[in-house]
Formats: sequence, structure tokens, C-alpha cells
Amino acid sequence: MPQQESVRPLERGLAVLRAMSWPGKESARPGDLVRATGLARSTVDRVIATLDRLGHVRFDGQEAVLAPRLMELGNAYLSASGLPDALGAQAEALADHFDESVSLAVPDGDGVRFIVQATRRRTMALAFRIGDLLPAERCAPGALFAARWDADQWAAWRRRRAADPHDEGFSAVPARAVPGTEEEFTRRAEAASEDGWSLDDQLIEPGLVAVAVPVRGLDGRTACALSAVSHTSRHSARDLARTVLPRLREAAATMESTLAARAVDVNHAHGAGDADAAGSGADPARSAKSELGAGFLQSLARGLTVLRALGEAPPGQGMSLSAVAEATGLARATARRALLTLEELGYAECSDHLFRPLPRVLELGYAHLTGLSFADIAQPHLRGLVAKVHESASVTVLDGTDILYVARVPTIRIMSISITLGTRFPAYATAMGRVLLAGLPEAERAHVLERAEPRAFTEHTVTSVPRLARIVEETARAGYAAIDQELEEGLRSVAVPLRDAGGRVVAALNVAQHSGSEPLETTRDALLPALRETAAAVEADLRIAARHHRVRVP
Repeated sequence: MPQQESVRPLERGLAVLRAMSWPGKESARPGDLVRATGLARSTVDRVIATLDRLGHVRFDGQEAVLAPRLMELGNAYLSASGLPDALGAQAEALADHFDESVSLAVPDGDGVRFIVQATRRRTMALAFRIGDLLPAERCAPGALFAARWDADQWAAWRRRRAADPHDEGFSAVPARAVPGTEEEFTRRAEAASEDGWSLDDQLIEPGLVAVAVPVRGLDGRTACALSAVSHTSRHSARDLARTVLPRLREAAATMESTLAARAVDVNHAHGAGDADAAGSGADPARSAKSELGAGFLQSLARGLTVLRALGEAPPGQGMSLSAVAEATGLARATARRALLTLEELGYAECSDHLFRPLPRVLELGYAHLTGLSFADIAQPHLRGLVAKVHESASVTVLDGTDILYVARVPTIRIMSISITLGTRFPAYATAMGRVLLAGLPEAERAHVLERAEPRAFTEHTVTSVPRLARIVEETARAGYAAIDQELEEGLRSVAVPLRDAGGRVVAALNVAQHSGSEPLETTRDALLPALRETAAAVEADLRIAARHHRVRVP
């Protein structure tokens, strides 16, 4: 690409994100990133400040940490490919049928990248995550993809193996003491081409076996590989093939029909390659630049905005330059430079004047961020809330008739409220419990209250089931709960719900403090704005994290 076409701040920003995406480097001081990228300290500082402003990283003390909002970039590829949305539920059903882990993977250069993981919870469980990259020669899908490689692709594979014979550049697999031979892999690729399926007999690590079949698109090329994975304690490689191969082939055929039907629907709705733009508007990077001045890299922000916008393309299609410019509010020339830079770096491709994101986008922290728990996502926001209101904050979930603490940040005081993770309290006597009960269907809510058999903890505790039902109903209407000294003398609390992407109440967020001389209403009015703002921030991260990945709520 001509130098004037390249967007250097975008290149540097992506280099920093790649450095932070390596296992163990997800939290890094600026000096660490200087050494990892070779960039100047002033450049790294500006990149981190920009990424922080965009919400892709956050500061934890002196370290920059990857944040859930970074998953927007990987989500753009997954949405544009359409594969997880179209095939993910079928992969989950197949995992249930086999009682084994099932994966969908796509080719990424001479590697294989996972885009769907339906895992079984076992002591020896599959540890791969969405976004993880494996060498093609060390997994079942790789032989299927290599069966279609041309001479240039085989040459690229040989160069990579010569430069990294022990696979140290692949963080998702253990390095190999003794590299496999080229003859071995070419023989497996030829067998996959002839048989229409491929076997992994402990290529990744001892004990792990897998069988993969291709799922083809309308053009006849392999769109993705469908794999069933097990352990030698349950199946030998050949036994796994005998057990799962017939059903895998049936499932692949059904998936191919799904992709064909989707292509017809997309073309009918949009016209071939015509993406609905998200709507033009003011360039969002411009206002951030005016706020932060020279510390904000406007070109980096615009480039990442372009990458996110590619996710708005109809599944399996692409976006024209005009559509990208309209969706981002950028000038065509600015959007074009960003797209060409992304194409040069391997994050996008252009075919028939339509741009599409590529699987390599998933290397930008996606695998690490899919490993975050519900509590991990909530915890930074709790710290921010505590810093703002100077009181302890917690998150709980409903477990039977109790609330269960799953995240908490205490404030530091001479007199503090002593609660640890895993603590339980009766739901009826707490603000968080009433918020959680308010999120239940009415019949289920009544059943929980009846089973709770309310008793008094203090003279203020409400124990009448009909009265509690009315209070919970009012909580549902108001969207919050506030209690004063019902669980313990001198303790008051205000709580709001946390909802998932479907609007279902999955947890509750509260601030608790010692009762003072002021009325409960004064405390409520002082705390509610910060509580609601924090809840909205947690919910936004949950929506992004759960777009193509299940975030398990305890």
C-alpha cells in the first residue's frame, strides 16, 4: 500500500492491541508495551489514552487492561460472517446429542480459528475459546482446509513452519518438542479430500481426539468445519469417528441448507451485497478529539469505527465504500484509507468492491475476553461506583429463596459492613432480593415468597407475605428497592436490577450503608442516579460480551 494511503495511528493501535492479547499480557504497563511493540513511549501513551476513551481498555492502577467493549471488533467479524447466528444453536444441540464438545472453526491463513464452542462441563473439559488460533497441521479442521489450498498457500505454510517449527507462536496449544513432518500433513490433507472428513488423534495434546467434517457454502467452498471433540478416557480416535461421523455428516448437511436459505433471504431483503447502513451522523472521533486534544488519536478511533461498521453488513455479504462512509459518518477518502489499512494488515478483504472483516479480527483480545465471568465484567464498574458514592457496593443473584453475593467492593472505613462472596441472605428482607423477586413472573414470585416463610430479623422486618407481595409489585413498577434496618439494625440499602440483552433481570446491584439521621428517601435520591448509571454500564458490557458467547451468571 502506498505510504500516503496507510493510516499509521491505526497500525500502531492494532499493534498495541495484539501485544495485549497475548496470554498473560492482557494487563500491561505502558513500558511493557513499548518493549513489546518497539513503539515510542509517547506513541504508546497516546494509543492507550485513545483506547481507554473508546472503552476498549481501562486502567487498573498503573496497568492498562483489555475491556469487554473491545469484543465489539470481534463481534463485527462474527456478525458479518453470519455463521454463529445461523449455526450456533445447531452446534449446541449436537453437543447435547453427543454429550461431547462441538466446535465450528474457519480458516485463517494457514491456521484454524474457532468461532463457536459448545462445551461440556467436565473435569477434563475442552479449554479452547472463541477466537483461539491453532496450526492447521495440529487439528482435524486444518486438514479439511488444506485439502483446498493452492501452491501459494502451501508455500506460506512452509515458511511459517520454518520460522516457528515448535508452534511457539500459537498461544492456544502447547509447543511441540518434535515438529511433525510435511509428508504427514500432506497425507492427512489428501485423505480429508478423498474421504470428506478428518481425524485428530492427539495432535494437539495427549488425550485429545476429534473428528471434523466440512460445512460448505453456496460456492462449494468450505465455509467452516464442524468438529466433535472428546478424550481418550471416553473414546479412542477411531471409536469417536465410528460413533459421531454419521450424525456429524447429517448435521453438516442441515447446516449447509441453513446457509443456503440464509443467502436467499439476505439477497431478497437487501439485494446482493447491499448493506443497510446504520445511519449517517457526526464523526464520533471528532468530539473526542476536541475533549482530549493531542492525546487522542483520531485516525485510530476512526479506523476502529470502520472495523466495527463492517459488522453491519448482511451476513456473508459485504459493504461498499459508500455504505461504510454512510454508516460511520466519515468522508469517503477517510473511510477508504482505513479500509485499505485494515486490508493490508489482514483484518479485512475486498471482493467485487465489497469489504468484509476477516477472522484475524478475533486475535484482538477476543479469546481472553470470552473467559471473563459475570463477576469479572461487573467488578470494575463496582469499583467505579464505590469511588463515586464512598459506600460499599455488591452484586447478587437469586438462589432459591436467598440472595447470593457474587461480586462486591467494600469501602474502607473504621466501621464497615462485613460481607464476603458466597454470603446468603433471605431475599424478602433485602433490597437486592426484592429487586430480584420483582424480576420473576408473578406466579413464581408468589411461590418463592410462600416458601421463604418470612421471619423477623429486626422490629422493622416485613414478614407478612401479602404485604411483601405488594412491596415487590411496587418494586417492579419503580425499578428499584430501598429498605431501612429490615435485615439488621442500623443498615439500609438501595438496589436496582441488572438485565441481560433480552431484558430479563439476572442480578441486582446495591449500595449499602449505615443508617443515619436523614430519611431513607434522602439516601435513595442520593444513590439512585449513580446506581442506575453503573447498572447501565454493566448491562452494556454484558450485551457486548454475550453477543456471540454465553456469559454464565452464577
